[in-house]
Amino acid sequence: MSTPEVTRAAGAFTYREVGATRLGPLPDGYHHLHHRTRIGRGRTVFDAAGSALTTWRLHRATGVRVRADVARARPGGTVELSLGVGPVAVSGRCEVVWTVYGRDRTGFGYGTLAGHPERGEESFVVDLRDDGSVWFTVMAFSRADRWYTRAGGPFVRLLQRAYARRLGRTLRRLAAA
Repeated sequence: MSTPEVTRAAGAFTYREVGATRLGPLPDGYHHLHHRTRIGRGRTVFDAAGSALTTWRLHRATGVRVRADVARARPGGTVELSLGVGPVAVSGRCEVVWTVYGRDRTGFGYGTLAGHPERGEESFVVDLRDDGSVWFTVMAFSRADRWYTRAGGPFVRLLQRAYARRLGRTLRRLAAA
């Protein structure tokens, strides 16, 4: 298995615990999200899922607008994610903190930059297990950083969980195609 790449840009992130989604544990003082979805079986599914994940295709397939300065996730790459239309559009910039491109594990974690509605980090990982099953895991820690995310309270957490489930369903479809 390859060694994950990690970057730490001093002062660029809106939180201190940069890289915590790579190995855990997730830091105290944040809301935690951990969602796992079985994607399918076999090397072909794993390779397709890893490619869709690390080239931003997964995020785009869920209806999120993606502007990335890298075609494939790599440490230091930035991505702006936007959802909604006009005055109800919400967007946030993130920087890829770490990546792993291994034989049985592919994924990355990114952290929030100034102006993002939340503070924290989120990771997306595809694993090929010994039994041939392929799993997708979303793990995050975050807290509100704007008035509207603070006002949204528990509703924001519900949306985050729903989005993680949607990512899993979408990745299952993309990897099977």
